[in-house]
Order: sequence, then C-alpha cells, then structure tokens
Amino acid sequence: MKKKKKKYKDYQPNYFLSIPITNKEITKGIKILQNAVIQQDKRLAKAMTGDGSFHVTLLVMQLNDDEVNIGIDALLELKPFIEEILQGKHLTLPFQGVDTFGNQVGFVKLAEGEHMNPLLEIAEVAKRTFQEKGILAGESRSFKPHLTFMKLYKVPWLRKMGVKKIDPKFYEKFISHRFGDEMLHRIDLCSMLKKKQSNGYYHCESSIVIGQRPIGIQDLINEALQRERMVLKSKVKQIKELLLQPETQAKIRRELFEGRSINNSNQENDVDFNATLT
Repeated sequence: MKKKKKKYKDYQPNYFLSIPITNKEITKGIKILQNAVIQQDKRLAKAMTGDGSFHVTLLVMQLNDDEVNIGIDALLELKPFIEEILQGKHLTLPFQGVDTFGNQVGFVKLAEGEHMNPLLEIAEVAKRTFQEKGILAGESRSFKPHLTFMKLYKVPWLRKMGVKKIDPKFYEKFISHRFGDEMLHRIDLCSMLKKKQSNGYYHCESSIVIGQRPIGIQDLINEALQRERMVLKSKVKQIKELLLQPETQAKIRRELFEGRSINNSNQENDVDFNATLT
C-alpha cells in the first residue's frame, strides 16, 4: 500500500542521494582548478568544496529521525530499478568544462552524451521511489547533474568584503578542460547536517552498489552489512511501535497484575500449609 504524499510546506532538504567521485584524475583536476581560482583571489579559499566530499547529487529530500529507516528502505528498493535501466551495462559519467549557477556556485559540467538519458531516468525513478514512501523529495527546478567545486553563498562575509560573484575570468582556462570519467558504482544516502567522516565525505546512512567493479569486494560486504543493519533497525522499530499501542500496554499491565495475584495467592497458600504443619 502506497503512502500518501506529504505537502511541500516548509520543505527544507537535509538528506540527499550522492554519487561519490572516486576517480583520482577528476579530484586532482578539481584541486588544480580550485588552486588556480584561489591564486587570483585568496579570499575565495573558504568557499571551496573540501577534499573528499566531491560528488554528484542525484536527489535531495527531507527526513526526520523516524524517517531515516524509511529512506534506507527506499534506497535498497531503488537498486533493482537502476539495474533494469542499465541492463548490465556500465554508466560512465564524463566531466568536462566549468560553469556556475548565478555566479554563486561553481561546478564542473557533466558532458553531453548517451549517458545523460539513463542518468536522468535513474534520477526520476529515485524521486518516484522515495515519494511513494511518503518522503518529501525532489526540487521544483529540473535535474541538472553537476560536480560542485565552490559555493560563494556559503561564505556570506565575502559579500561584505566586496566579493559578490564568481568572476568568469577565474576559471576561463578550464572552460573546455576534460577532467575525466567516473563510473557509477555506488549511490549513498547522505546527511547534509551530520558531522562528516574523517576523510571529508558526508555522513552516510546507507549505500547500494551498482554493477560490479574490478575491486569491489569491500563494497559488497558493506552493502550486506547495511542490509542486516536495516533489517535489525526495522525490527526494533516494529517492537517499539507494538509496545506503544494501548492494547499492548493494557495486556502487559493485565498480565503483570495477574502474575502478582498468582504470586500472592501462592505465598498465602504456603503460609496456610506451613501453619497446618506446625
């Protein structure tokens, strides 16, 4: 049975589906780009995306503490849909060129090509899967996959210092630069607000592995552990919900009362029996 969709009132995403960037060629190229920008204006160093957190956002959503497990369920249910879309083929994402959103967010562009249709299809089925679970997910604007390397709006004091936009001349040498290819092999459910991991990547609630990698045993182990964790958390939640039901609490109180009554009755019988012996 599908859950009713919630209304998007006061919608503030705090979780997202992430495609992590693991190709060192890409991350090295982004660091060179960031350093080139900083050399032209050192104040922009604080606006740069930190090491280890490079990713492509597939979907944003809002989850409260009680909905995180539902989000994990949705992510695990998403895997067979993605595999059906890809039909056993690898999805390679080529990154080339640089652009901005309103001169406030700098990003490396995903090049056009045959990979776009399956990626857009995956993004759409992800949104539908999470929304059908009753989760607030998605954005009003159309999905535009990109790899962020700096966010000017995250450092509001720069505006007071006269830095109001990302000057195109800062990245003009990288307009057509080819950064490299990333093969889609994993999708993570990440928190925007929880403390990041020691490697700089976001706090990850769960992951799914897509396809097979030449060296991917640890990924498969992690996925199996995540499944076990999800099942256990789901069972604990069911037990808590059962214990909170009025009829369950009434039954527990009744059985405790009956238990005390039987115990008291047995003690009285013991006293009577001992009395007859004396």
